[in-house]
Amino acid sequence: MPTTRPRHMITETDEVAQALDDAARRWPEERNDRRRLLLRLVQEGHRAAVAEREVRAVARREAIDRTRGALTGVYGQGYLDELRDDWAR
Repeated sequence: MPTTRPRHMITETDEVAQALDDAARRWPEERNDRRRLLLRLVQEGHRAAVAEREVRAVARREAIDRTRGALTGVYGQGYLDELRDDWAR
Protein backbone atom coordinates (compact mmCIF):
# COMPACT_ATOMS: atom_id res chain seq x y z
CA MET A 1 0.00 0.00 0.00
CA PRO A 2 1.49 3.40 -0.93
CA THR A 3 2.44 5.61 1.99
CA THR A 4 4.65 8.55 2.79
CA ARG A 5 5.31 7.16 6.26
CA PRO A 6 8.50 5.30 7.18
CA ARG A 7 8.41 1.53 6.79
CA HIS A 8 10.25 -0.90 9.02
CA MET A 9 11.47 -4.34 8.08
CA ILE A 10 12.02 -7.09 10.60
CA THR A 11 13.62 -10.47 10.13
CA GLU A 12 11.86 -13.38 11.77
CA THR A 13 14.69 -14.56 13.95
CA ASP A 14 14.18 -17.44 16.37
CA GLU A 15 13.26 -14.94 19.11
CA VAL A 16 10.80 -13.08 16.88
CA ALA A 17 9.27 -16.36 15.71
CA GLN A 18 8.81 -17.45 19.34
CA ALA A 19 7.20 -14.12 20.21
CA LEU A 20 4.84 -14.45 17.23
CA ASP A 21 3.99 -18.04 18.17
CA ASP A 22 3.22 -16.91 21.72
CA ALA A 23 1.14 -14.04 20.35
CA ALA A 24 -0.81 -16.51 18.20
CA ARG A 25 -1.73 -18.39 21.37
CA ARG A 26 -2.70 -15.10 23.04
CA TRP A 27 -4.79 -13.95 20.04
CA PRO A 28 -5.87 -17.17 18.29
CA GLU A 29 -8.27 -15.30 16.01
CA GLU A 30 -5.22 -13.79 14.31
CA ARG A 31 -2.94 -16.84 14.37
CA ASN A 32 -2.71 -16.91 10.57
CA ASP A 33 -1.74 -13.23 10.21
CA ARG A 34 1.81 -12.79 11.52
CA ARG A 35 1.87 -9.15 10.41
CA ARG A 36 -1.16 -8.43 12.59
CA LEU A 37 0.36 -10.39 15.47
CA LEU A 38 3.50 -8.28 15.20
CA LEU A 39 1.42 -5.12 15.36
CA ARG A 40 -0.36 -6.49 18.43
CA LEU A 41 2.98 -7.16 20.09
CA VAL A 42 4.11 -3.60 19.34
CA GLN A 43 0.90 -2.21 20.82
CA GLU A 44 1.17 -4.38 23.93
CA GLY A 45 4.83 -3.48 24.36
CA HIS A 46 3.98 0.19 24.10
CA ARG A 47 1.19 -0.18 26.65
CA ALA A 48 3.54 -1.97 29.04
CA ALA A 49 6.25 0.69 28.62
CA VAL A 50 3.79 3.51 29.32
CA ALA A 51 2.42 1.69 32.38
CA GLU A 52 5.94 1.07 33.71
CA ARG A 53 6.86 4.72 33.20
CA GLU A 54 3.78 5.76 35.19
CA VAL A 55 4.62 3.34 38.01
CA ARG A 56 8.14 4.82 38.21
CA ALA A 57 6.73 8.37 38.21
CA VAL A 58 4.35 7.53 41.06
CA ALA A 59 7.21 5.96 43.03
CA ARG A 60 9.34 9.09 42.52
CA ARG A 61 6.49 11.35 43.64
CA GLU A 62 5.93 9.18 46.72
CA ALA A 63 9.66 9.34 47.56
CA ILE A 64 9.55 13.12 47.26
CA ASP A 65 6.51 13.28 49.53
CA ARG A 66 8.17 10.97 52.10
CA THR A 67 11.36 13.04 52.26
CA ARG A 68 9.84 16.51 51.89
CA GLY A 69 11.15 18.74 54.64
CA ALA A 70 13.74 16.25 55.87
CA LEU A 71 16.49 18.89 55.75
CA THR A 72 14.43 21.77 57.11
CA GLY A 73 16.58 23.81 59.46
CA VAL A 74 19.84 22.12 58.50
CA TYR A 75 21.09 25.16 56.59
CA GLY A 76 20.90 28.39 58.50
CA GLN A 77 19.91 31.86 57.37
CA GLY A 78 22.44 33.28 54.91
CA TYR A 79 24.03 29.88 54.18
CA LEU A 80 24.00 30.36 50.40
CA ASP A 81 25.44 33.87 50.63
CA GLU A 82 28.31 32.57 52.78
CA LEU A 83 28.91 29.72 50.38
CA ARG A 84 28.99 32.05 47.40
CA ASP A 85 31.35 34.44 49.16
CA ASP A 86 33.73 31.55 49.70
CA TRP A 87 33.75 30.77 45.95
CA ALA A 88 34.95 34.25 45.08
CA ARG A 89 38.19 33.79 47.02
